[in-house]
Amino acid sequence: MKGIFDGGWIWAIYRPARDAIIQVTLNQNFTMIAIPPTMTFEEYLEWEAQQDIRYEYVNGEVFGMNGSTIPHNDLALNFYRNLYPHLRSRGCRINVSDVKLQVSPRSRYYYPDVIVSCDPQDMNARKFIQHPKLIVEVLSPGTSSKDRDEKFTAYLKIPTLQEYILIDSEKIYVERYCRGEGKMWLYYSYTAGEIVTLSSIEFELPIELLYEGVTFETETETDKTAVETAPTQTMSASAD
Repeated sequence: MKGIFDGGWIWAIYRPARDAIIQVTLNQNFTMIAIPPTMTFEEYLEWEAQQDIRYEYVNGEVFGMNGSTIPHNDLALNFYRNLYPHLRSRGCRINVSDVKLQVSPRSRYYYPDVIVSCDPQDMNARKFIQHPKLIVEVLSPGTSSKDRDEKFTAYLKIPTLQEYILIDSEKIYVERYCRGEGKMWLYYSYTAGEIVTLSSIEFELPIELLYEGVTFETETETDKTAVETAPTQTMSASAD
């Protein structure tokens, strides 16, 4: 057995008798979990419901979800808090982080940071959302490339999706992709002092409210942390 220790988690690979490679991980309770190399979507939905952490599903493979930073979490919650009263009066629903999205019934399930749906079929959903109108991903260094590439491509193929929002967690900056005519998508960006227009749900969100209470890491703080964690060197001088 070969194991890798990574930030409190142990990931391992072992080769059983039938020579199939199975991933093994320790969950938060330090219980060994065997993850088959591939699963059908039916197997994934049944298996994930019994796990302690969330897993996304892409073409037969599952990927464990990492915890987010405090700014990442604050931005998702701020977006939710500002939109909830407006959406409730319109008969729509909004969910944050822990709700699964069925992007493609047989091949792709993700966990967006925020999902908005106004489709009657999603109003009483219990396992996942199927017909989103708006999707939000909060960008962090570890997720940015996936949100901009893999997920971006997959989300834009959802027939009901009208807007895709990317929120930067390291600076005040929001990007919006809005469905246009045919296969066209329109791009807008927003920074400090501007108002984010969400045309699909007829809502305008001042960017200051979105970033309210969000703390960014400054260069000074980064330097201070580096100094505090650097090894201490002791020098002694000897008399001639």
